Amino acid sequence: MDVVLVNYGKGKLTCFPGNLNSALDVIPVDMVVNAMVVAMEVHYAQHQYSCETIYHVGSSSKNPLKLSDLRNLVHYYFTKNPWIDTNGQKVEVGKLIVVFYLINILCCQRFGKIYTNLNRRVKFILRLAEFYKPYSFFTGIFDDRNLERLQRVAEERGIDLAEFNFDSRSIDWEDYIMNSHIPGLLN
Repeated sequence: MDVVLVNYGKGKLTCFPGNLNSALDVIPVDMVVNAMVVAMEVHYAQHQYSCETIYHVGSSSKNPLKLSDLRNLVHYYFTKNPWIDTNGQKVEVGKLIVVFYLINILCCQRFGKIYTNLNRRVKFILRLAEFYKPYSFFTGIFDDRNLERLQRVAEERGIDLAEFNFDSRSIDWEDYIMNSHIPGLLN
């Protein structure tokens, strides 16, 4: 979704179709790595080298980030911290009106250049929508019971889960999106 966020901030993408109630199953990569390290330690200690347990490291079950929340946070971020374009101007994030094709025809093609530019953007949005459809319209929640079991076993073995945190409930999505994720994308 990072392409969507950056293009939105640059003013190139002003709408994105999806189900606003969809829970995005996202997780910071450091939590995935932490879960992998803990799983390797636990399974090595149990001598289960051919373990077939699947650990789903995600957030949709315990701490979902809804598409509507992400939309609001990204809008707030780029309103508070606007993108500066190549001319040194602040980019204002706004709404795209997708009825411009009809207006152009009714006005005898007077807005041909604007229509061409907007039409390119609409096609880009439609390509993104098709690409992200499995994610932005998905309403399922992933089962992470195996990950909970891994946490319990790790605690019993004395593994410091504060140091190797992979509990999605600890994520403050507003803080993460506003202070880590988007700034990290832009730097």
